[in-house]
Amino acid sequence: MTIIEALEGLWNTILDVTSLFVIPDWHAVIALLPLLIFLGVVGPLVTFFLLGTVIYQLRKPRVKVSFEEGPRRAELDESGQPVFPAGLPHCRRDALVYSSGTQRCDVCRDGLTVTCPMCGVGRAAALDTCGNCGLVLKIENRAVAVRRGRPRPGGAAAA
Repeated sequence: MTIIEALEGLWNTILDVTSLFVIPDWHAVIALLPLLIFLGVVGPLVTFFLLGTVIYQLRKPRVKVSFEEGPRRAELDESGQPVFPAGLPHCRRDALVYSSGTQRCDVCRDGLTVTCPMCGVGRAAALDTCGNCGLVLKIENRAVAVRRGRPRPGGAAAA
């Protein structure tokens, strides 16, 4: 075997290997066409749908409420005096605001007062009718009051 025959054999091997890629078996390629269409069209659509769902679930607006249990401190105005919200029972001595339906202060055991939301006159929380304007406030006990707030640090949900 001469060098020329060895080079011709190598060249023929290279041509045989490249003919597998350059001249494909068209029957096998046509048989793969439904799979290629499915992977090329339906696959990306399903991927984009799933990716969009995940992005929406991560970025969707959340309800920003927290549960308020027990009394809370009344807000202070510029002069440092407590400001009590109308319609909620409050204790003037301890500057605490209670949830609706509470009649006695937990700290000093005094009766709570309520400011009428219509006329602004104070009355005892045990009374359900304003003596000045006649507004009837039927206050029922609620187990938990909900107020708007900010989420906990680190993204932990309150509920």
